[in-house]
Amino acid sequence: MSRTAEAVIDVDALRHNLGVARAAAPGGKILAIIKADAYGHGLVAVARALGGADAFGVACLDEGVALRQGGIKKDIVLLAGVLDQAALAGADRHRLSLVVHSEHQIAALQAARLSAPLKVWLKVDTGMHRLGFSVAVAAAAWRRLAACSNVISPPGWMSHFANADLRTDPRTAQQLAVFHAVIADAPGPRSIANSAALLAWPASHADWQRPGLMLYGVSPFEDSSGGDLGLRAAMCFTSRLVAIKPLPRGAAVGYGGDWVCPEDTVMGIVAAGYGDGYPRHTPSGTPVYVNGALVPRVGRVSMDTLCVDLGRNSAARVGDAVELWGRHLPVETIARAAGTIPYELLCKVTGRVARRYRTRAGDE
Repeated sequence: MSRTAEAVIDVDALRHNLGVARAAAPGGKILAIIKADAYGHGLVAVARALGGADAFGVACLDEGVALRQGGIKKDIVLLAGVLDQAALAGADRHRLSLVVHSEHQIAALQAARLSAPLKVWLKVDTGMHRLGFSVAVAAAAWRRLAACSNVISPPGWMSHFANADLRTDPRTAQQLAVFHAVIADAPGPRSIANSAALLAWPASHADWQRPGLMLYGVSPFEDSSGGDLGLRAAMCFTSRLVAIKPLPRGAAVGYGGDWVCPEDTVMGIVAAGYGDGYPRHTPSGTPVYVNGALVPRVGRVSMDTLCVDLGRNSAARVGDAVELWGRHLPVETIARAAGTIPYELLCKVTGRVARRYRTRAGDE
């Protein structure tokens, strides 16, 4: 039997969510973040769907090259920059823009022999303390880039928020103040707003916004789902019932027999498990959408299957469709049940799950 689990990607939802991002900051451009295989949605396919974006952001050279080989012509920004001269040569060959966050990257640009100057963003560490130049040296580093013959001048300014998903956290305003203080009146485009800042911190809106999670219809805030923010879920993770078993009260279900039927019931077996990317550590009671209703998942998640309690009067049949998350069941709900974040669930849908792309006109 072939695998029935699939991720149906709603292309119209992706485009709708891009529109929401644009409407939130109509004066700026959109650097659409599609790293990590577009958060599990398919790198090249999502880039094609989001053709209305002004540029694309990816993590590394390999992702940028894959986009170029897939026919993507727009500006592509390597958010972690490059590690060495070989990678810099690859960025030159494929005309990829760079984020520069470390001294060795400036030195590499100064020493390189490129075919033409590259677009470059300087990353400032405004308080997240991950990547970026410290406040004390950022302005000097930017001036060195501006003077480098391999850099299109003026370089851009970039930073990243650590807590923008917490709507009242004062650290976001503090980071923004640091960002503005470092830049002062220097030329060059600015970018600091991620999805959360784009939606909740309008003071962070600049020349470029960098939405990621919201493009996939998912809320960056713990207290809401994408639908609450006017977004539409782009991924519907589905499978089918492959078996139905009447079980008596007292029957133990799955490995370890951790869940025991409290009464006579009908058990449904779904062809999806942790081998497909469904989180193993969701507890019994986590909802699954079957035939227009939410039913509880029970027992341990297996590699290839999981079990749902359909209830003693269920009319479900083998072959019925099951939604593990998507339009009827937000991925945020499953992430909370699993004690994780939606990013992780989307990125962990495995390669054996087929991606199918759908528009109002039908499958692509």
